[in-house]
Amino acid sequence: MRNQAVVFIAAVSGVLLITWGFSIKSFDVLEKSGYILEFNDKDQIKPKFQKAFSAITTGPKCSLARVCPSDHFALRISSGAANVVGPKICFDGKIIMSNALNNVGPGLNIVVVNGKNGKVEKYGFLNMNYGNEEYILAFLKEIQPGMIVLVASFDDVTPKMTDDMREVFIGMGSTLIKSVKQRDSWVFVGKSGTEHKSLFEKQAVNDEKTNVYEEWPEMVELSGCIPRTPTD
Repeated sequence: MRNQAVVFIAAVSGVLLITWGFSIKSFDVLEKSGYILEFNDKDQIKPKFQKAFSAITTGPKCSLARVCPSDHFALRISSGAANVVGPKICFDGKIIMSNALNNVGPGLNIVVVNGKNGKVEKYGFLNMNYGNEEYILAFLKEIQPGMIVLVASFDDVTPKMTDDMREVFIGMGSTLIKSVKQRDSWVFVGKSGTEHKSLFEKQAVNDEKTNVYEEWPEMVELSGCIPRTPTD
């Protein structure tokens, strides 16, 4: 079983090497915190994708089984698989981050959305291997209350993870972040400034007895409808 998983990952890796050339641009905090997540959806979503999105607006979005209520947003988010296949984040019918868009990277892949109107404010990845801890924490703390935050792990999120960073995610509704350890797979959707536990969170623990990809656990995925942030 493990050998088959290894062969699968190796095959996928070969395809990705050819198609992407591993030209992933890091938005980590080795630069100023203001440059962490500087892209918006118009920068990354090309016309052919925009056309596809407009064609599905009348039906379920993000491949959900049903249409979300008008006061909710559709979402689907999956973590990376080992350190080879990157994560994928879909929000309100648009794929914001994925391997195909060439905008994912090691660490925390994060999308920040205006919870009232659904506008994607910023997205990119926080490099948890080589990023500056102070800048990473500063970025997380600057996320305004009411913002919807979607996070997907890729590779390992723990090398630069601090207790202060974990507390920020707890403040967004996370209940699992304190238990996320080396190479765990983790996906989370919460709201900044909330006092309520998020219903959108999943974790796969790195355990050699249960790992799917040798030293890596399985990919985790979640989907559903999240309420809009009420207007004042």
